[in-house]
Amino acid sequence: MIENALLRCVLYLIALVALAVPLGAYMARVYAGEAKLAARVFGPVERLFYRAAGIREGEDMPFPRYAAAVLLFNLFGLVVVYVLQRLQALLPLNPAGLGAVSPEVSWNTAVSFASNTNWQAYAGETTLSHLTQMLGLTVQNFVSAGTGMAVLVALVRGFTRRTADGIGNFWVDLTRSTLYVLLPLSVIVALVLVSQGVVQTFAGSHVAELLDPTTSSDGAGVTRQILALGPAASQIAIKQLGTNGGGFFNANSAHPFENPNALSNFVEMLSLLLVPAALCFTFGAMVKDKRQGYAVFAAMLAIFVPLLVIATAAEQHGNPVLSSLGVDQGASLLQPGGNMEGKEARFGIVDSTLWTTATTAASNGSVNAMHDSFTPLGGLVPMWLMQLGEIVFGGVGSGLYGMLMYAVIAVFIAGLMVGRTPEYLGKKIEAFEMKMASLVILLPAAAVLVGTALASATPAGTASLGNPGAHGFSEILYAFSSGANNNGSAFGGLTVSGTFYATAIGLCMLIGRYGIIVPVLAIAGSLARKKLVPASAGTLPTHTPLFVLLLVGTILLVGALTFVPALALGPIVEHLSLFAR
Repeated sequence: MIENALLRCVLYLIALVALAVPLGAYMARVYAGEAKLAARVFGPVERLFYRAAGIREGEDMPFPRYAAAVLLFNLFGLVVVYVLQRLQALLPLNPAGLGAVSPEVSWNTAVSFASNTNWQAYAGETTLSHLTQMLGLTVQNFVSAGTGMAVLVALVRGFTRRTADGIGNFWVDLTRSTLYVLLPLSVIVALVLVSQGVVQTFAGSHVAELLDPTTSSDGAGVTRQILALGPAASQIAIKQLGTNGGGFFNANSAHPFENPNALSNFVEMLSLLLVPAALCFTFGAMVKDKRQGYAVFAAMLAIFVPLLVIATAAEQHGNPVLSSLGVDQGASLLQPGGNMEGKEARFGIVDSTLWTTATTAASNGSVNAMHDSFTPLGGLVPMWLMQLGEIVFGGVGSGLYGMLMYAVIAVFIAGLMVGRTPEYLGKKIEAFEMKMASLVILLPAAAVLVGTALASATPAGTASLGNPGAHGFSEILYAFSSGANNNGSAFGGLTVSGTFYATAIGLCMLIGRYGIIVPVLAIAGSLARKKLVPASAGTLPTHTPLFVLLLVGTILLVGALTFVPALALGPIVEHLSLFAR
């Protein structure tokens, strides 16, 4: 089994790098306006959109205007999704005749999809019409991902420009991210998924005759099953590529209509990390030093790979309580071994832990196994990946600009150690940049810890718990970690459709998205106005293994100091209790 796990993980990483490198180079040309072949294909549509929307392509926006455009556009999207849910009973493309969504769930879902979180406090196939799924959720899957990419590009311009007031044009960056990158990739992935059996239809359902009729709880005969259908493949493609997550069906990518077989599973797993990984190489190309992109990518891998090993080992080892009862949990020709609770037999442990680690590293949140059924240490891995700030690959754009905030802090720490003003990519890192970077790190952490504390200490927070004790605390901690860090996955066992959780997690999602974007854009504007400082003998090289080690150490130190006490009350004490019985 070790050889099987190693082979699967190595093949995945090789395929990821092989696709990410050329995609990263392509995106750098797109943002520089140098993708000539793509411009011949998409350029007429781009220019038509600019004329229709009254956008001046060459207009450069300073930080306040760029940030205002981001916030207003996202607010508009939030309102549209909310209204669609509240009015869906009166709108077309509703073959199941679904009624209006409740106000609190509508609010939570609108915030969730506008903020690229895609946290779902509902079952998609029984709550949302086809029109709401397509016009509301799928559109937001594109533009929320495009927003993250646009903010990243603005930050990179802050590093590359000299004494400039502007950091780019948000409307141009958003359009190119969507039209040149996300849309063509989504078409390719959707076609692959349809070829494997993922459903894509306007039909509402299909009635299947049961081969083995049964009886219901009240004794009535059951001979048929109603299978929910809909335009799923188109939403799944962009939900994975845009690190949106969520799902057309409640079971998400554990559902055979979303993820039918091993090939679709591999394609969707690659899509989880493809664009975030590629943006590392885009970053290197845009700052004219590919080594910078390699260093950031190496730092992400240095955290991702060990956590993947821990999660896989924990699940493959199984439950020590069952071992003490004499249950054979070893892998053999007759059984996969380990902890198979909550996992699809089609995928097994390795593909489940690889997906889980990737989806929580990538701020995606889609699942092909139920995280609530993982062992305590197996569940700790995705929880801590989110709590690090979703910067190990992270969301599309948002992961890399979060990682660059840690890089800013790392060079500041290095500057303190040698007694000189820190520099990163030729720009001095001063008090303003450090204050903004600190907000980026502290705001989501505060939202997680304060939200968890309130939920744990109030009847409204504990009333919907599915499990008592340490595991129940883990469910609450996971929910707020997921919301505040814009991941969207759920531990399960916690009912979050009520007023308390719908409102509280909605607020956390807003803080975790826009409380980060504004400080990042403020840093971009500040850096763009600065002069380029030539490298000297005292400049810390930021492309070396030493800097990668410093960056990883900074991330782990901040994550440990912030969340280890909370983790000790949840998954850590739950793990220890397994050996105390």
